[in-house]
Amino acid sequence: MRLVTTRGLQEGSELAKPIYNDRGKVLVQSDVKLTRRIINRLLELGVTFVYVKDELSDDILIHSTISDEVKSESIQTVKSVFQSFKDTGFKNNSYLLDKTTDKMMDLVDRLVQQIQSDDQMLTMMSDIFISDDYLFEHSVDVAIYSIALANELRYSNNAIREIGLGAILHDIGKVFIPEMILKKTSQLTSDEFETIKTHPELGFEYLRKSDYPLLVAHCAYQHHERLNGSGYPRGIKGDEIHRFGKLLAVTDVFAAVTSDRVYREAKLPQEGLEILYSGSGTLFDQEMVRVFRESITVYPNGVTVELNNGARAIVVKQNKTLSNRPVVRVISHGNETVTPYDLNLAEKLHITVVGYRL
Repeated sequence: MRLVTTRGLQEGSELAKPIYNDRGKVLVQSDVKLTRRIINRLLELGVTFVYVKDELSDDILIHSTISDEVKSESIQTVKSVFQSFKDTGFKNNSYLLDKTTDKMMDLVDRLVQQIQSDDQMLTMMSDIFISDDYLFEHSVDVAIYSIALANELRYSNNAIREIGLGAILHDIGKVFIPEMILKKTSQLTSDEFETIKTHPELGFEYLRKSDYPLLVAHCAYQHHERLNGSGYPRGIKGDEIHRFGKLLAVTDVFAAVTSDRVYREAKLPQEGLEILYSGSGTLFDQEMVRVFRESITVYPNGVTVELNNGARAIVVKQNKTLSNRPVVRVISHGNETVTPYDLNLAEKLHITVVGYRL
């Protein structure tokens, strides 16, 4: 199967993977032949990429670290917990807090178990969901990336669980921000942006007063701080930022730019990493960016790429720890179609991927 942009879909293409909403319901089943009406509907729903059947790549396996079932259940759990927090506001309800804390920890433990039992690089592109609310899916995505990065950094199991909980709750302050601002499709005014910037402190105060571990509250407080002091809300810098805050700065930005937003389409993993590398050492912790790159799939299986020798190829499988050097299937050189052949870029160091061809 091949990964293509929805905008580039041709009528008659067959879906290779179903498309789900965030409640786990199949919206478009696999094997469906796409009509112009279906393609337009997918575009309206904000679906940026889909997998289609393709003879050149029908043997390529699409690996998913987190199962579709766990992803959809996680989003629904976060949605219900956040709604409970929003309904009660800053009132102290010990029974509700105990109940939601147990829900969140069960979710974190499930994500940790799936990530630690998988021996391949973290892959998220194969999970194609249509979410009604970006906040809930983003919270789950940041938790998955944060747990994976903390695991690669060899944090203790307790630290991994704690940062997983902090990652899921890092944006909890946004439930106290007016929805008309959160979901605005046009550019925010300066006053609206200042309102958005209050969410780390709102989240910190809520979690701190709710008897969550202080480090979990600091995940909400510090995920927008930057090494050079240019972040918010306090503008702290360097070692004033806790390691969890530094880690969340990396995973939060990556998850944000590689997801669909109301005002722009999702970027592909390599594009998200380029944003991190442009701020490595100044905005983001350099070692964390390096380890993150090595632990995630940069060029997902099934995506079409361009090589530095002018060839076009489809990614077949990954080489662990060499995220930018997968095994690829060459399908053309320039404008000339060739008999497809596989090439392991880990063994051909003079050949590199220079970009996507979607």
